Amino acid sequence: MRQTVLITGSSSGIGKATAYYFHEKGWNVVATMRNPDVEQDFSHCANITCLRLDVTDIGSIRKAVTDAKERFGMINVLVNNAAYSLTGPFEGATPDQIQTLYDVDVFGVMNVTREMIPHFRETRTGTIVNVTSLGGLIGMPLSSFYSSAKWAVEGFSESLRFELQKLGIRVKIVEPGGVKTSFASNAIIVRKSDVPSYQETLEKRLRGYEKRRNQLTDPKLIAKVIFKAAEDNNNRLRYLAGNDAKVFWALRQILPFRIFTSLLRRLAG
Repeated sequence: MRQTVLITGSSSGIGKATAYYFHEKGWNVVATMRNPDVEQDFSHCANITCLRLDVTDIGSIRKAVTDAKERFGMINVLVNNAAYSLTGPFEGATPDQIQTLYDVDVFGVMNVTREMIPHFRETRTGTIVNVTSLGGLIGMPLSSFYSSAKWAVEGFSESLRFELQKLGIRVKIVEPGGVKTSFASNAIIVRKSDVPSYQETLEKRLRGYEKRRNQLTDPKLIAKVIFKAAEDNNNRLRYLAGNDAKVFWALRQILPFRIFTSLLRRLAG
């Protein structure tokens, strides 16, 4: 019997790559996104169903979960992938910009998880995979918004696993480093013109990203890690994804904090 995965944010990047990878592995895939009517890439995949799901809209989440269960009978894995980024100096962002980021990256994860838990609880099985970031483990320069949101999901996941474990539900975290997607280029950037004092630091950060663009990890490799986390029948919590994430985290473990942050400051630019 085919297993079924529901993935949020499947219209591009990691979400789309993950939908294809699960499909290749013989799974039923519920690829959710805000605008499924414009999605054409999945039309040739018989076992991929595209459904509308906006993580900030409880009604759309509830309907997507109901429709997925009606079509496939059972959902085995939830992949919380939908997210977007806000980059730049904290002082330059408006409260509305920060609230919107948290509504998607933090409360969106909670919204979808809340709707899925009763289904998993009834079946006494299921896996929740929350896609965070290396930025959820390490505070990156000019990423205070994004890192704080991902740290929140890390804490949410780490604590949630205790209350769900006894119900047969596993919680996993996948932490990618830099990925070759449009995610970063589509990020909302608090520009230097908003707060001129940060111009040099921001420009250096953006130049550093452009230099490393070709070294970023293919989203297919991240999809493989997500699949591994979904299939692991153990209590492992964290799965670093991408060589850069593994190297940075290893350095964070072995170097004194002062030296590590100095290194991070240089590498970020």
